[in-house]
Amino acid sequence: MKKRVLSGIRATGRLHLGNYLGAVKGMIKLQNDPLYECFYMVADAHTITTPFNPNELKQNRIEIIVDYLAAGLDPQKVTLFFQSQVPQHFELAYYFSSVVSIARMQHLPTYKEKVKQYPNANTMALLNYPVLMASDILLYKADFVPVGIDQEPHLEVAREIARKMNQIYKTSFPEPQRFATQGEYIPSLKGEGKMSKSVEGSYINLTDSLDEIRKKIRSIPTSTDVGGPIIGGIKTLFILSEIFLPKDLYQEFKNKYRDKTLKYVELKDALAQAIYDELKPFQEKRSQIASDLAYIEKVISNGAYKASEVANITLKEVKEKMGLF
Repeated sequence: MKKRVLSGIRATGRLHLGNYLGAVKGMIKLQNDPLYECFYMVADAHTITTPFNPNELKQNRIEIIVDYLAAGLDPQKVTLFFQSQVPQHFELAYYFSSVVSIARMQHLPTYKEKVKQYPNANTMALLNYPVLMASDILLYKADFVPVGIDQEPHLEVAREIARKMNQIYKTSFPEPQRFATQGEYIPSLKGEGKMSKSVEGSYINLTDSLDEIRKKIRSIPTSTDVGGPIIGGIKTLFILSEIFLPKDLYQEFKNKYRDKTLKYVELKDALAQAIYDELKPFQEKRSQIASDLAYIEKVISNGAYKASEVANITLKEVKEKMGLF
């Protein structure tokens, strides 16, 4: 039997380079592997756990579907859908909340970080984020979840919930595992942390022009001296250069850095051009897809239907086991 995979991206804006390299490329590889059955969602309901603009959310979630399609995800091979259009996610999350303590949720490092980031938006939705995430995964009985290492605490909650439900109610949930994809951690342009839509100035959008990319790459902080430890923004430059530049050119820049003859602007401009060259085919395909609204709507509606078919089977089992059906 095929192993199931569930992945989702919050609808906080168009996909950026970190999403593309850390998630989408791996998602495409999985869709083309006959061993896996893939469910890829736009996590629009997770988006409302932190402050948001309704009009932007409405547009952003469509933009992500377009980005998915332009990047190469095939709705004939995978199920693409909006989380909010499959209400079984929320019903199952409520049932799951009966086996999770408040204290367990409050001790999660991701919850504490978000409360610090948004002190005036410490809501029940934020506290329940990991429970809904567990529901997202277990609703499809997913075996694997291609996410970054920072999401491991949430996956552990999903495994705990699966174990408790199986033990108490004799359900048949698998314990989902993180599926590591190559290049999953893409550093921030600011020189610390990872590339993130929630940190302005840390990312490159997949739709950025060459001028925009060059401006962002040139803004990566570097020291006045060349040579020495490769840390901060310099480390970011070399990580991205190793990914995008030809091997010999990357090594040439590395040698110049070691020899203290490197001009940062030359490295930055070469990197900007290489990133743009990589993204140009995506941008051309995206422009074509974005103009076909009927096709986009069909992909979204078909995805919700296919996801609901699977979700209904799981929800029926849970309700029967819990005495609710």
